[in-house]
Amino acid sequence: MQNLYQSYVYQPAAQVRRMLCALMLGAVLVTGGLHTAQVHAQAIALPDFTTIVEKAEPAVVNIRTTAKIAVRGQAPNGQDPYEMFRHFFGPDFQPPGQGGKPGPQQGPRGKRADPEERTVPRGVGSGFFISEDGYLLTNHHVVADATDIFVTLTDGREFKAKVIGSDERTDVALLRVEAKGMAFLPIGDPKALKKGQWVLAIGSPFGLESTVTSGIVSALGRDTGDYLPFIQTDVAVNPGNSGGPLLNLKGEVVGINAQIVSRSGGSMGISLAIPINEAMTVVEQLRTTGKVTRGRIGVQIGEVSKDVAQAIGLPKAEGALVSGVEQDAPADKAGILPGDVITSFAGKPINKFSDLPRLVGEVKPGTSAPIEVWRKGKVVKLKVTVAEIKADAKVVAKAETKPDAPQTTVLGMSVVPVDADLQTKLRIKGGVKVTDVEAPAEAAGVAEGDIILAANDADITSPEQFAKVVAALDKTRPVGLMVRRGDQTQWVAVQPAK
Repeated sequence: MQNLYQSYVYQPAAQVRRMLCALMLGAVLVTGGLHTAQVHAQAIALPDFTTIVEKAEPAVVNIRTTAKIAVRGQAPNGQDPYEMFRHFFGPDFQPPGQGGKPGPQQGPRGKRADPEERTVPRGVGSGFFISEDGYLLTNHHVVADATDIFVTLTDGREFKAKVIGSDERTDVALLRVEAKGMAFLPIGDPKALKKGQWVLAIGSPFGLESTVTSGIVSALGRDTGDYLPFIQTDVAVNPGNSGGPLLNLKGEVVGINAQIVSRSGGSMGISLAIPINEAMTVVEQLRTTGKVTRGRIGVQIGEVSKDVAQAIGLPKAEGALVSGVEQDAPADKAGILPGDVITSFAGKPINKFSDLPRLVGEVKPGTSAPIEVWRKGKVVKLKVTVAEIKADAKVVAKAETKPDAPQTTVLGMSVVPVDADLQTKLRIKGGVKVTDVEAPAEAAGVAEGDIILAANDADITSPEQFAKVVAALDKTRPVGLMVRRGDQTQWVAVQPAK
């Protein structure tokens, strides 16, 4: 440092300036080198999708569909818009501008002729091959109600596709084209996905074929339907991407792009994909039988809230709360009751109530499966024989009681006994009917006409017994009331007034 100072003092000014410039230039070069190294390191960390796209793109197709519509004056609802005029003026009435000649809706001698049809474009979507012999996947909503389905490859070839099977519940459709040697995508494992991982979508947004977009996994197990825990991503997915593949960095398909969450109709950074393992379970049945057979046990279920879990002594707010049991259904025969909380089915835990229909749906009808329910503070183990799912049957019963029955006030509710005929009709024992309600029960959602079947772990048999049960409970904790409303049973947590 001293030598450097001396050289600054005794050297001519010009030479000193040259030395300072050299030092500054060296510092700039060093700093720039570090910055370049950092940028280079960041560039290395970002994925390169080119190889994935080159391999996957030939297996992804554009799908366009057509449909037949009625023409010649047909109204949108399929009725003749001039039917009213023919009612008043006779069957030979002609619409204006047809000059008395037989109209397009009429045949000889004034008889109505069947409306003609014409084929029109219906929509576009995407899909991808899963085998070399022409099987491909897309969404059910892409091909539903289509008259003809055309599949276009990236090399320009076009095929007419046949629907092997389509499942509306999972929105999965299996198609096939008569061709061999097709490029197809390997199937990946969606369970190995983690939040933040890169994923890639290929499809035909707004009909723009073979468009590639990328993003990350935003969430896993996103519940929006009865049977599917979706993969949520921020990949740009738009109308026309439906049915296209969601790929991981290995080029494996991990999902089928199916939905977008949007206020504008276009991408807003939230897209949902069907996990490919869920889809392939459906595909196996579609390929074999052309339809999907699912199991059912005949219960109506809902979520278990934290207040209800605390009130009934359930360790965690998990499971499926049984709000209704269909008469003579498998659950009814197994001994499951309204108000039970199903905590396990076929040895698998029910964490969210939406887990139950998926697990039951996967079981072959006729199979006997163990089921565990939480009832009156303890676990009850039962066995249920799964039946085949059919149209939901609902049992609706009106709660009727004698108007002159004596009333008792409990938790802000006026209650009366439930007569024997109504108990038989509703298939219940005991209970009390709410004839008037105010705070605190009203604030919790109890309504006039509801029937109270239990308070915490105690069955309710009469208004007097109901009052004694509630009076003996801890007033600092919410009271769990099992409420029957119409054909639904639910738990309601009521915080006693201080």
